[in-house]
Amino acid sequence: MTPEEQKAFFFDQGYLVVEDVVSPEELAECEEEIHKLHVLAADLAANGDKRSGSFQREPYARDKEQDGLPVLRKIEQTRDFSNVFKNLAAHSKLVPVVQNLIGLDLLLFRSTLMLKPAFHGSSHGFHQDSAYWPMEPPALVTVSIALTDAYSENGCIRVIPESHKWGMQKWGDIARPQDAKLTDRKNLDISQAIEVPLKAGTALLFHSLCVHGSGPNNSPRPRHTALYAYFPPTVRYMARGRDSSRTFPVISGLEGRKEVTMVAESAA
Repeated sequence: MTPEEQKAFFFDQGYLVVEDVVSPEELAECEEEIHKLHVLAADLAANGDKRSGSFQREPYARDKEQDGLPVLRKIEQTRDFSNVFKNLAAHSKLVPVVQNLIGLDLLLFRSTLMLKPAFHGSSHGFHQDSAYWPMEPPALVTVSIALTDAYSENGCIRVIPESHKWGMQKWGDIARPQDAKLTDRKNLDISQAIEVPLKAGTALLFHSLCVHGSGPNNSPRPRHTALYAYFPPTVRYMARGRDSSRTFPVISGLEGRKEVTMVAESAA
Protein backbone atom coordinates (compact mmCIF):
# COMPACT_ATOMS: atom_id res chain seq x y z
CA MET A 1 0.00 0.00 0.00
CA THR A 2 1.02 3.60 -0.52
CA PRO A 3 1.04 5.84 2.58
CA GLU A 4 -2.24 7.32 1.40
CA GLU A 5 -3.79 3.86 1.04
CA GLN A 6 -2.50 2.82 4.46
CA LYS A 7 -4.07 5.86 6.09
CA ALA A 8 -7.39 5.37 4.31
CA PHE A 9 -7.51 1.68 5.26
CA PHE A 10 -6.61 2.38 8.89
CA PHE A 11 -9.33 4.97 9.44
CA ASP A 12 -11.91 2.93 7.53
CA GLN A 13 -11.23 -0.47 9.11
CA GLY A 14 -9.56 0.55 12.39
CA TYR A 15 -6.39 -1.47 11.89
CA LEU A 16 -3.43 -1.90 9.54
CA VAL A 17 -0.80 -4.60 8.97
CA VAL A 18 2.73 -3.61 7.93
CA GLU A 19 5.19 -6.39 7.14
CA ASP A 20 8.98 -6.57 7.59
CA VAL A 21 9.27 -3.79 10.16
CA VAL A 22 11.78 -5.66 12.33
CA SER A 23 14.66 -7.63 10.80
CA PRO A 24 15.58 -11.23 11.75
CA GLU A 25 18.72 -9.92 13.48
CA GLU A 26 16.68 -7.47 15.52
CA LEU A 27 14.19 -10.19 16.41
CA ALA A 28 17.01 -12.38 17.73
CA GLU A 29 18.23 -9.46 19.86
CA CYS A 30 14.71 -8.97 21.23
CA GLU A 31 14.45 -12.63 22.22
CA GLU A 32 17.77 -12.43 24.07
CA GLU A 33 16.53 -9.31 25.82
CA ILE A 34 13.30 -11.01 26.88
CA HIS A 35 15.34 -13.71 28.61
CA LYS A 36 17.38 -11.02 30.39
CA LEU A 37 14.17 -9.35 31.54
CA HIS A 38 12.95 -12.64 33.03
CA VAL A 39 16.22 -12.86 34.97
CA LEU A 40 15.74 -9.26 36.10
CA ALA A 41 12.17 -10.03 37.19
CA ALA A 42 13.41 -12.86 39.39
CA ASP A 43 16.12 -10.66 40.94
CA LEU A 44 13.76 -7.76 41.65
CA ALA A 45 11.20 -10.05 43.27
CA ALA A 46 13.85 -11.78 45.39
CA ASN A 47 15.08 -8.42 46.67
CA GLY A 48 11.62 -7.01 47.35
CA ASP A 49 12.22 -4.23 44.82
CA LYS A 50 9.01 -2.27 44.15
CA ARG A 51 9.89 -2.18 40.45
CA SER A 52 8.95 -5.85 40.31
CA GLY A 53 5.36 -4.60 40.05
CA SER A 54 6.01 -3.93 36.36
CA PHE A 55 6.47 -7.67 35.82
CA GLN A 56 3.11 -9.46 35.88
CA ARG A 57 3.05 -13.22 36.30
CA GLU A 58 0.82 -15.38 34.13
CA PRO A 59 -2.24 -15.89 36.38
CA TYR A 60 -3.38 -19.13 34.76
CA ALA A 61 -0.02 -20.88 34.36
CA ARG A 62 0.20 -24.44 35.65
CA ASP A 63 3.78 -23.76 36.74
CA LYS A 64 4.77 -20.50 38.40
CA GLU A 65 8.38 -20.94 37.31
CA GLN A 66 10.24 -22.49 34.40
CA ASP A 67 13.99 -23.15 34.63
CA GLY A 68 14.07 -21.10 37.82
CA LEU A 69 12.52 -18.01 36.19
CA PRO A 70 9.01 -16.59 36.66
CA VAL A 71 6.35 -17.35 34.06
CA LEU A 72 5.32 -13.86 32.98
CA ARG A 73 2.20 -12.58 31.26
CA LYS A 74 3.46 -9.07 30.57
CA ILE A 75 6.12 -6.50 31.37
CA GLU A 76 5.08 -2.84 31.62
CA GLN A 77 7.34 0.20 31.08
CA THR A 78 9.87 -1.85 29.13
CA ARG A 79 11.74 1.28 28.05
CA ASP A 80 12.73 1.81 31.70
CA PHE A 81 14.36 -1.63 31.87
CA SER A 82 15.70 -2.20 28.36
CA ASN A 83 17.45 -0.06 25.76
CA VAL A 84 16.52 -2.65 23.15
CA PHE A 85 12.80 -2.07 23.66
CA LYS A 86 13.31 1.66 24.24
CA ASN A 87 14.91 1.91 20.80
CA LEU A 88 12.33 -0.34 19.16
CA ALA A 89 9.64 2.26 19.92
CA ALA A 90 11.50 4.69 17.65
CA HIS A 91 12.30 2.19 14.89
CA SER A 92 12.99 3.87 11.56
CA LYS A 93 10.55 1.59 9.72
CA LEU A 94 7.78 2.09 12.26
CA VAL A 95 7.75 5.79 13.12
CA PRO A 96 6.95 7.05 9.58
CA VAL A 97 3.93 4.74 9.42
CA VAL A 98 2.56 6.10 12.71
CA GLN A 99 3.35 9.69 11.69
CA ASN A 100 1.38 9.18 8.51
CA LEU A 101 -1.65 8.30 10.64
CA ILE A 102 -1.57 10.89 13.44
CA GLY A 103 1.07 13.50 12.61
CA LEU A 104 4.78 14.24 12.92
CA ASP A 105 4.70 14.96 16.67
CA LEU A 106 4.52 11.62 18.47
CA LEU A 107 4.44 10.93 22.20
CA LEU A 108 4.61 7.48 23.77
CA PHE A 109 1.85 6.43 26.14
CA ARG A 110 2.74 2.79 26.62
CA SER A 111 5.75 0.48 26.26
CA THR A 112 4.86 -3.13 27.07
CA LEU A 113 5.78 -6.73 26.36
CA MET A 114 2.93 -9.21 26.10
CA LEU A 115 4.03 -12.80 26.69
CA LYS A 116 1.90 -15.87 26.08
CA PRO A 117 3.78 -18.84 27.59
CA ALA A 118 3.70 -22.15 25.73
CA PHE A 119 0.63 -24.32 26.43
CA HIS A 120 -0.92 -21.98 29.00
CA GLY A 121 -0.80 -18.37 27.86
CA SER A 122 -4.07 -16.81 29.00
CA SER A 123 -6.72 -15.39 26.70
CA HIS A 124 -7.26 -11.66 26.40
CA GLY A 125 -10.92 -10.70 26.42
CA PHE A 126 -12.33 -8.36 23.80
CA HIS A 127 -11.87 -4.71 24.76
CA GLN A 128 -10.96 -1.23 23.57
CA ASP A 129 -7.65 0.12 24.83
CA SER A 130 -9.02 3.62 25.38
CA ALA A 131 -11.61 2.28 27.82
CA TYR A 132 -8.75 1.79 30.30
CA TRP A 133 -6.59 4.81 29.48
CA PRO A 134 -6.90 8.33 30.98
CA MET A 135 -6.43 10.05 27.63
CA GLU A 136 -8.93 12.14 25.65
CA PRO A 137 -9.93 12.24 22.92
CA PRO A 138 -9.54 8.46 22.46
CA ALA A 139 -7.38 8.79 19.37
CA LEU A 140 -4.21 6.84 20.13
CA VAL A 141 -2.54 4.28 17.88
CA THR A 142 -1.52 0.95 19.40
CA VAL A 143 1.26 -0.94 17.64
CA SER A 144 1.62 -4.68 18.21
CA ILE A 145 4.92 -6.00 16.87
CA ALA A 146 5.11 -9.78 16.49
CA LEU A 147 8.47 -10.87 17.88
CA THR A 148 7.53 -14.48 17.15
CA ASP A 149 5.11 -15.83 14.57
CA ALA A 150 1.50 -15.27 15.68
CA TYR A 151 -1.19 -17.63 14.42
CA SER A 152 -4.46 -19.17 15.55
CA GLU A 153 -3.01 -21.93 17.74
CA ASN A 154 -0.82 -19.60 19.78
CA GLY A 155 -3.45 -16.92 20.24
CA CYS A 156 -2.95 -14.29 17.56
CA ILE A 157 -4.88 -11.04 17.89
CA ARG A 158 -8.47 -10.85 16.69
CA VAL A 159 -9.99 -7.53 15.67
CA ILE A 160 -13.50 -6.43 14.80
CA PRO A 161 -13.18 -4.27 11.68
CA GLU A 162 -14.78 -0.82 11.88
CA SER A 163 -15.47 -1.21 15.61
CA HIS A 164 -13.48 1.97 16.28
CA LYS A 165 -16.56 3.78 14.97
CA TRP A 166 -18.76 2.42 17.78
CA GLY A 167 -17.64 4.94 20.39
CA MET A 168 -16.26 4.18 23.86
CA GLN A 169 -17.83 1.22 25.66
CA LYS A 170 -17.33 -0.65 28.94
CA TRP A 171 -15.56 -4.00 29.17
CA GLY A 172 -14.78 -6.59 31.82
CA ASP A 173 -11.52 -8.18 32.87
CA ILE A 174 -9.01 -8.65 30.07
CA ALA A 175 -6.97 -11.61 31.38
CA ARG A 176 -9.05 -14.78 31.12
CA PRO A 177 -8.51 -18.54 31.56
CA GLN A 178 -7.70 -20.58 28.48
CA ASP A 179 -11.17 -22.08 28.20
CA ALA A 180 -13.07 -18.86 28.94
CA LYS A 181 -15.18 -16.92 26.47
CA LEU A 182 -13.54 -13.77 25.12
CA THR A 183 -16.44 -11.63 26.29
CA ASP A 184 -19.27 -11.72 28.81
CA ARG A 185 -21.30 -9.21 26.85
CA LYS A 186 -24.51 -10.49 25.33
CA ASN A 187 -24.74 -7.68 22.80
CA LEU A 188 -21.35 -8.25 21.16
CA ASP A 189 -21.42 -10.28 17.96
CA ILE A 190 -17.98 -11.89 18.04
CA SER A 191 -18.63 -13.54 14.68
CA GLN A 192 -17.59 -10.19 13.25
CA ALA A 193 -14.07 -10.68 14.62
CA ILE A 194 -11.27 -11.76 12.30
CA GLU A 195 -7.96 -13.33 13.23
CA VAL A 196 -4.85 -11.40 12.20
CA PRO A 197 -1.97 -13.89 11.91
CA LEU A 198 1.42 -12.19 11.78
CA LYS A 199 4.84 -13.31 10.66
CA ALA A 200 7.59 -12.38 13.13
CA GLY A 201 8.75 -8.83 12.42
CA THR A 202 5.31 -7.67 11.26
CA ALA A 203 3.48 -4.80 12.95
CA LEU A 204 -0.27 -4.62 13.53
CA LEU A 205 -1.46 -1.06 14.14
CA PHE A 206 -4.94 -0.41 15.47
CA HIS A 207 -7.03 2.51 16.67
CA SER A 208 -7.36 2.73 20.45
CA LEU A 209 -11.13 2.28 20.04
CA CYS A 210 -10.78 -0.83 17.87
CA VAL A 211 -12.29 -3.84 19.65
CA HIS A 212 -9.73 -6.62 19.87
CA GLY A 213 -8.75 -9.66 21.91
CA SER A 214 -6.83 -12.92 21.59
CA GLY A 215 -7.23 -16.58 22.40
CA PRO A 216 -4.95 -18.75 24.52
CA ASN A 217 -1.59 -20.17 23.50
CA ASN A 218 -2.15 -23.89 22.98
CA SER A 219 1.11 -24.35 21.10
CA PRO A 220 4.45 -25.69 22.41
CA ARG A 221 6.16 -22.33 21.85
CA PRO A 222 5.73 -18.95 23.58
CA ARG A 223 4.28 -16.00 21.69
CA HIS A 224 6.02 -12.69 22.29
CA THR A 225 4.70 -9.27 21.32
CA ALA A 226 6.08 -5.76 21.79
CA LEU A 227 3.28 -3.23 22.34
CA TYR A 228 3.55 0.53 22.00
CA ALA A 229 0.87 3.20 22.08
CA TYR A 230 1.46 6.58 20.44
CA PHE A 231 -0.51 9.79 20.55
CA PRO A 232 -0.34 13.34 19.15
CA PRO A 233 -0.10 16.37 21.48
CA THR A 234 -3.76 17.15 20.82
CA VAL A 235 -4.66 14.21 23.07
CA ARG A 236 -4.93 15.29 26.73
CA TYR A 237 -4.09 13.52 29.99
CA MET A 238 -7.19 13.32 32.20
CA ALA A 239 -7.30 13.07 35.99
CA ARG A 240 -9.75 10.19 36.64
CA GLY A 241 -8.39 9.89 40.18
CA ARG A 242 -4.81 9.40 39.02
CA ASP A 243 -1.64 11.45 39.42
CA SER A 244 -2.02 15.18 38.82
CA SER A 245 0.66 15.12 36.14
CA ARG A 246 2.49 12.62 33.98
CA THR A 247 5.60 12.78 31.81
CA PHE A 248 5.57 11.17 28.37
CA PRO A 249 8.59 10.40 26.17
CA VAL A 250 8.78 12.17 22.82
CA ILE A 251 9.37 9.79 19.91
CA SER A 252 9.47 12.40 17.16
CA GLY A 253 8.92 16.10 16.63
CA LEU A 254 7.92 18.60 19.36
CA GLU A 255 10.93 20.72 18.47
CA GLY A 256 13.51 18.23 19.66
CA ARG A 257 12.27 17.81 23.23
CA LYS A 258 12.89 14.43 24.86
CA GLU A 259 9.76 14.41 27.02
CA VAL A 260 6.61 16.36 27.75
CA THR A 261 4.90 16.69 31.13
CA MET A 262 1.13 17.03 31.00
CA VAL A 263 -0.97 18.32 33.89
CA ALA A 264 -4.13 16.28 34.29
CA GLU A 265 -7.36 17.92 33.20
CA SER A 266 -10.72 17.21 34.80
CA ALA A 267 -13.23 15.26 32.77
CA ALA A 268 -16.07 17.37 31.44
